[in-house]
Amino acid sequence: MTHIVTESCIKCKFTDCVKLCPVDCFYEGPNMLVINPDECIDCGVCIPECPVDAIVMDDDKNTKDIDFWIKLNAEKSLAWPNIRKQKEPLPDADEWREVTDKKKYIEE
Repeated sequence: MTHIVTESCIKCKFTDCVKLCPVDCFYEGPNMLVINPDECIDCGVCIPECPVDAIVMDDDKNTKDIDFWIKLNAEKSLAWPNIRKQKEPLPDADEWREVTDKKKYIEE
């Protein structure tokens, strides 16, 4: 089991979760974060820190397109740089935090 970042993070990129991760398993893309599934120790400290509820368990049956998000986290965590410190969210994060169906906005 591991945790993954899902659609809610897109165009927000809040990094509250990063500051608490004991194993530095977050990776930063242009407009979202992902978790490396091989590094995540399933501690769960990141889940309540995410202000947009973007982090879920990889077996969460209530998450739409869960298999897509599992694959995206695994692939992008190998391509994007590691992030170890909290940063400011994207400038228009508050405008995007309630938007749904943001998958099409993933930036490579």
